[in-house]
Amino acid sequence: MHLIALLIGLVVERLATQLFHLRRLRWIDRIIDTGFRLAGRVANWPSLIPIVLIAVVLVLPVFAVTWSLGNTLLGFPYLLLGVVVLFFSLGPQDIGEDVNDYCKAIEAGDEDRVQQTAKAIIESDVPDDALARIHCVEEAVCVQANNRLFAVIFWFVLLGPLGAWSYRVTDLIRRRAVFAAGRDEESDGASERLRDTATMLHGWLAWVPARLTAIGYAAAGNFDTALSAWRAPTEQSADTPSEYSEHLLARVGAAALALVDNDDESLEQRGIRGATAANQLVFRLLLIWAVVIAAMTLYGWTR
Repeated sequence: MHLIALLIGLVVERLATQLFHLRRLRWIDRIIDTGFRLAGRVANWPSLIPIVLIAVVLVLPVFAVTWSLGNTLLGFPYLLLGVVVLFFSLGPQDIGEDVNDYCKAIEAGDEDRVQQTAKAIIESDVPDDALARIHCVEEAVCVQANNRLFAVIFWFVLLGPLGAWSYRVTDLIRRRAVFAAGRDEESDGASERLRDTATMLHGWLAWVPARLTAIGYAAAGNFDTALSAWRAPTEQSADTPSEYSEHLLARVGAAALALVDNDDESLEQRGIRGATAANQLVFRLLLIWAVVIAAMTLYGWTR
């Protein structure tokens, strides 16, 4: 059942690009902000408690619907629920669409648009140097593919709609906490503690799928260089679990691409080639995951 819902959900996600704006879920931001304000009134609480409570409030409706449906009507309502929840759990933006927008901006020579589309992929500050930006985008595609796609699929296969939605909820809370911490520059540190805790919780859920994705990059790309990159970590011991996973994905993914900078190639051509190659690596890995999940389902290892 999970495989069927997963396949249908992925097809719907590819075809319904005009509905991606619905996945931004702005109304949930208001719920999260309310939770943050209430948490600020109880300063003695460990920051993990309000983060978990907010996550439970957002996950509870999906749990209630899943539990009430059961196997009614031969599981068709559950299948429909799985497709809908998966659609809203993926993203919010499709990484392939972001890469296409980035490449079109480069081809058009619109530097402002290039910066905007690059920032949408990196989800952080964009380097001023063009070559550094190119490498940063390639690494970010590998990182964001796990956050937007593979980690959601992992939790969907493991726990169904409830697992996929729980992962997306932690990501929504993390994003909002980062925004709130950047906005409240003169706070007493409460926003920073909530941000760090939300990032930590999301990092815990991303830990296993990040490593499976990194292994997949090695299988779908240049295995030798990817394996060498995995064995030569450069992270500092102070890295959080979330940062460590992102650095691992960036390092292994970039190595799996095995791209070489050619002297006779312009920066524009290099940028398009690198972003396209990273997107193709993600697509190949998605096919590998589909085959593995199908095999697991046929042998009865998943529902």
